[in-house]
Amino acid sequence: MIELLIEAERAMTHGRLDEADRLYRQVAEGDPRNAIAVVGLARVALDRGDDLGAYLHARRALALDPDNPTAQHLVMRMSEVLAGRGEMPAGAPVPATPSTPTEAPPAPPPPAADRPGAPASAGPADPAPRPDAPPPPGRKKGLVGRLLDRRRRT
Repeated sequence: MIELLIEAERAMTHGRLDEADRLYRQVAEGDPRNAIAVVGLARVALDRGDDLGAYLHARRALALDPDNPTAQHLVMRMSEVLAGRGEMPAGAPVPATPSTPTEAPPAPPPPAADRPGAPASAGPADPAPRPDAPPPPGRKKGLVGRLLDRRRRT
């Protein structure tokens, strides 16, 4: 199954949506509890412009794995899109609209150059992370990334 997921991810990367769809469906049919395959189906639907299909697949993936960050993000984003167009399916939870805060959020700190004692040129705050660098602390690498790392080591 792992090989099929990797192959489906590769097909997605190269824009071969029909192949990716077939491979993700094959995994999902072989293992109905595989949330990664269902998220893959949601991504295929999204790339095809099928917002409702992407939302429904993402909801199914989230039901299988409530901690899946990709499924969480897709459900949240697609529910916003569908609700904004008035196309939410019957019985689906409508995304909550942010309420007006009772007090204003704190102002961001001034740039380093404006603070007393700071050097005149602070340079970029955060350099771009290297693609092969480990994820920042408190953030897990995704399953596909872990699978690809495992495959590279063998």
